[in-house]
Amino acid sequence: MTQLTDIEIAHQNQTAPIHEIAASIGLAPEEISPYGHDKAKILVNQLANLKKQENGKLILVTAISPTPAGEGKTTTSVGLADGLKKIGKKTIVALREPSLGPVFGMKGGAAGGGHAQVVPMEDINLHFTGDFHAISAANNLVAAALDNHIHQGNLLDIDLRSITWKRVVDMNDRQLRQIVSGLGAKSDGFAREDGFQITVASEIMAVLCLAEDMTDLKERLGRMIVAYNQEGTPVTVKQLNIVGALAVLLKDAIQPNLVQTLEKTPAIIHGGPFANIAHGCNSVIATKTAMKLADYTVTEAGFGADLGAEKFIDIKSRMAGIEPDAIVIVATIRALKMHGGIDKADLVNENTEALKEGLANLERHLNNIQHTFNKPAIIAINQFASDTKNEIQLIESFCQDQGVEVALADGFNRGGQGMVELAEKVVVIAEQESALTYAYELEMSITDKLDAIVKNVYGGQGAHLTAKARRQARQLTELGFDQLPICVAKTQYSFSDDAKQLGAPTGFDITVRELVVSAGAGFIVALTGNIMTMPGLPKVPAAQSMDIDDDGQIVGLS
Repeated sequence: MTQLTDIEIAHQNQTAPIHEIAASIGLAPEEISPYGHDKAKILVNQLANLKKQENGKLILVTAISPTPAGEGKTTTSVGLADGLKKIGKKTIVALREPSLGPVFGMKGGAAGGGHAQVVPMEDINLHFTGDFHAISAANNLVAAALDNHIHQGNLLDIDLRSITWKRVVDMNDRQLRQIVSGLGAKSDGFAREDGFQITVASEIMAVLCLAEDMTDLKERLGRMIVAYNQEGTPVTVKQLNIVGALAVLLKDAIQPNLVQTLEKTPAIIHGGPFANIAHGCNSVIATKTAMKLADYTVTEAGFGADLGAEKFIDIKSRMAGIEPDAIVIVATIRALKMHGGIDKADLVNENTEALKEGLANLERHLNNIQHTFNKPAIIAINQFASDTKNEIQLIESFCQDQGVEVALADGFNRGGQGMVELAEKVVVIAEQESALTYAYELEMSITDKLDAIVKNVYGGQGAHLTAKARRQARQLTELGFDQLPICVAKTQYSFSDDAKQLGAPTGFDITVRELVVSAGAGFIVALTGNIMTMPGLPKVPAAQSMDIDDDGQIVGLS
C-alpha cells in the first residue's frame, strides 16, 4: 500500500470551524477576526482579562544538530500537543510561520508531517494571513524612505558608505545578495552597492517577534539603525519619521494566528525568524497568549539546541520574563548515525557502532539543557520504520546512564495516540522545580559573551574575532550596545562554524567575521563562518514538484 503524502493526509481531514477552536480555549467571537472558515487572528488587545489569568506550563521542543536524515521537531511538537490533549490536558501548540523561501527551496513545508500536522497546511505554508508580506512591505518602506531622504538633500548627513539597511524578499534568491542600485538618471536616485536579505532575516521580523504590544513594537521600530552619519553616530528609523507608517503596515501582522492540528488541538502560529541567522522563536505575544489560554503550551525553537534553544533562553526568556518548565530534545536514530559518520544512503541498515559515536551529539545538547541552562529535559526518539530493537535499546540504555527520561514518539504515523508516552512523562518532569540559568551574563563584554557561548554551549575553545569584528566590537561598546545579548548566526549542522564537523567536535574556535547591532530587536548579531542572510535555491528546488489541479487542489507540497 502506497503511503499517503503529508498534503494527501491533510486533504482527508475535515477542519472544525475556527470559532469552535477559539471557543475551546475560552475566546469569544468578538476576540477573533476570522480569515475564512479555518483561520483567524486573535485580537490580543481585546482580551481584557488575559493578564489576570495564571500562566500554564511552557514546554520547549528543541533537537540535536540537524542532518539531511531529518529530526522532525515540528512533527514532534504538534504530536506532543495532540498527545497532551489525548490525556486530558488543555493544550495549545505555538509555532513559527514557514518562509516561502525554504518552502520552494530545499526544505519544503513546515507544518509538521504525517498525522501530526497543523492545518490548513497549504495556507500555512503559502502566504497564510499575509504577515510576511506585511513585514516585507514595512522593511522596504524603511529602505525607500532612507534612499529618498538622501536624494532629497540628506539633512541627517548620512555617510553613504555606512548604510546598513537592506531590502528583503521572502524567497531564496542568491542573485540579489550583492547588487548595485540607483543606476540611471539623477532623478532615479544615487548609485550605490546594495543587497537583499530573505524576509525572515529582517530586523522587523525580530522586532515583531520580541515586542510585547503595539506600544513596544513602535518603540522598537524607532530604535532600528539604518545607517551612520559622518561623525559615526547611528541614524535610526525614528529620525526618518516613518514609525507610524510602519505600525500601520503591521497592525494586523502583530496579532497571532489561530489554526488547529489534524486532531483539533488549537495552534497559534506567529512570526518566523530562522535560528541560524536570527533568534529562531515564534512571537512573545503568541507564546504569552497561549500560556494564558492553556494549561500546557508546546512551542519549538529552530534547528538544534545550540541555536534555537540557546537563543530562546538567552534572548527571548530574558526579554519576555518567561522560561520553559521542561525541554524536549528530539532525536532520530537515523540522524544520530549520520553524526556517527554514516552516509545517508546506509542509514536503513542497523549500525550500533555508528549510533554510539553519534550519541556524543545528543549528550552535548543534553548537558547544555541540564547544566548550562539548569532545566529538566526529556529525550524524544522520533521513530522511523528502519529503527531496530538493538538501536532503540542502545539509546534507552544511554538515557538511563545519563539519568534522563526517554520516550518513543510516533506522532507521524499515529498522531496524538503515538505521543501519549511522551506527553505523560512531560507532565511529570514539568513539575520539577528549576531556576533558569544563562550561558552568559549581560554585564560581560561582547568578546567575553561570545567566548562564553562557544565554551558553555558549543564545546569549543573560544571566539576568534577578525580585525573587522574587533573594530565593530569597540564601536558598539563606545555606543553603549555592549550590554545587549548576543545572537550568533552560525551553521545549524555543527556545534562549530564548519558544517562538515558533525557529532561533538572539540578543540575548535568560532570565527566571528562581523558584528551587527539590531538595536530595535535588542541584540547583537555575530556573523560566523560563511553563513548568509539570503539563501539560494538548490539544484532541484521543491518548487519543481508543485502544481495545482483543475479543482484547485495543490499537489507536491510536503
